[in-house]
Amino acid sequence: MSSDVALLGSQIRYEQKSYWRNPGAAFFTFAFPLVFFFILVGVAGGGHDASILGKGVKLAQYYTPSILAYAVMSACFLSISLNLVRQREFGILKRMHGTPLPSWAFIGGVIGNAVIVATLLSVVCVTFAILVYGVSLPASHIPALVVTIALAALAFCALGIAVSSLIPNLDSGPAIVNLPYFVLVFISGTYFPISGTMAKIANWLPLRPFIVAMYKSFNPFTTGSAWAPHQLLHLVIWGVIGTVFAVRNFRWTPRRG
Repeated sequence: MSSDVALLGSQIRYEQKSYWRNPGAAFFTFAFPLVFFFILVGVAGGGHDASILGKGVKLAQYYTPSILAYAVMSACFLSISLNLVRQREFGILKRMHGTPLPSWAFIGGVIGNAVIVATLLSVVCVTFAILVYGVSLPASHIPALVVTIALAALAFCALGIAVSSLIPNLDSGPAIVNLPYFVLVFISGTYFPISGTMAKIANWLPLRPFIVAMYKSFNPFTTGSAWAPHQLLHLVIWGVIGTVFAVRNFRWTPRRG
């Protein structure tokens, strides 16, 4: 058991080194959610929204969980799916699969690296929201927020690995991945409140339950528990669906060969 943990830790460190050795990509990964946050609040005039979290609540309080969800999904779903396709088509996965490194350790390293990046992104976004816009986060709500982000990160990692198996080649990767990515972002209430049929559809998809679960942590009117068990169950289900599909369909060799 100790040797397996050490092997997984070593692979995660390797993935982290590879990630931070591309400082340009890392910089924009962290900068984009903050710039996006600044633009959304700026366009709205930094006003208050009386229909979402309650009368007199700052829009920044509403946008914080939305930007968090956007950042986590980007770090896990988008990055993993595109990177795995690139590595597969360049033959990197095939060579890795032929080494003594167990498959579970390689995939665990990819997931661990994405979860670490998502965690750092979450800390940066929350700190930015608190310091710049005065967003409040009660200390008693932090455990629920941490668990929600962790479950969502793992679920989106599984979905990212699953979607990578559907992409036939490197050129088609961005188009295929960006379609579900931006559809989820737009219909899940990331930019604006949603209701009606669109909200009902979004509630069955993975991003909206993630955002709703985080609303309870950032809602200053939340009394009692900040946990959202129904939404967390949705994330677990999507994580299981992604895992099962990835296990059955993941490819180590380039499709062209």
